[in-house]
Amino acid sequence: MNPTDPGIHTDPLGEALHYLRMRSVFYCHSELSAPWGAHMPALQDCLMFHLVTEGRCWLTVASGAGPEEGRWLWPGDLVLVPHGQGHDLRSEPGAPTPHLFDLPRECVSEHYEILRTGGGGEGSRIICGAVQFDHPAARHLVSVLPAVIHTSSAALQAGGWLPGLLQLMAEEARHMRAGGEAVITRLADIVVIQAIRHWVQHDATAQTGWLGALKDPRLGRAMALMHRDPAHGWTVAALAEAAAMSRSAFAQRFTALVGVPALEYLTQWRMHLAQAWLSQGQGIADVAAWVGYQSEAAFCRAFKRAVGHTPGSARRGDAQTEALQRLAVAAASPARPFISGIPNASGHHAN
Repeated sequence: MNPTDPGIHTDPLGEALHYLRMRSVFYCHSELSAPWGAHMPALQDCLMFHLVTEGRCWLTVASGAGPEEGRWLWPGDLVLVPHGQGHDLRSEPGAPTPHLFDLPRECVSEHYEILRTGGGGEGSRIICGAVQFDHPAARHLVSVLPAVIHTSSAALQAGGWLPGLLQLMAEEARHMRAGGEAVITRLADIVVIQAIRHWVQHDATAQTGWLGALKDPRLGRAMALMHRDPAHGWTVAALAEAAAMSRSAFAQRFTALVGVPALEYLTQWRMHLAQAWLSQGQGIADVAAWVGYQSEAAFCRAFKRAVGHTPGSARRGDAQTEALQRLAVAAASPARPFISGIPNASGHHAN
């Protein structure tokens, strides 16, 4: 089958959503009584989420510019913090927020904990989690999400797909029957993916940029071809022909929406794929061929220029090790040697 055949059906946005498969870092079921507070440390390359099943909480997310923006979360509200920024949850504005890993927690399994804390007042229950996405398409999709996605219970009710799942999660969290951990974590995965889909489909900012290009019937087709066959010797002329556009119109529109020229995007995509394959232990020569390089040396030069380190270090896992070390600094507690598989180190925050 010729990948440039205009008869091939493509759904580039659907394909990107298809790769939203998560790997758990940790989940936490929190039983809280006012006054209470917790600081969630920054976790690089993690998407964090909070689902309020009972009560309420005040959320503030660290911002690189300007003051923190606070918001109330109510029962049934779901908030995503896609880029792993540090943030605070508390019973009301001004309540102290000790570091999460300084609070007493019951370890149910390697990736699931129960947190009980507070002063005995008004109660709240929150299901929290941190997850990672492995596939380059999924990571790229997550990278273009806003700093916070807050989906209210009213908006979710209008969508019709989530209330039943939220009710089941709330029941499992309330009673913690046998197997409750497995039910909550699997439902949480579905809820996070559905929340991202809901934002992509309904938020105006998702109609521009990379997502807007994927939705564009012409540009999306060209992007799908690059995604499906990264080793092909794509040219701007061939991509423009597949998009049924003139070369100049295609080049201009692609750069305007995506932010980089088409062939630069292709190189970036190839390197995202290469990094994922190398981290799985695939051979450098094989990966070079899979992303369209006939020469291993040329691939190595391109990879280092795009990614910042050599394919050999990516294959050995040096980059992943550095990331885990950064996570360790953020997530450690001297009171506990290992937290959800993250080694102990120093680094705390408290208000």
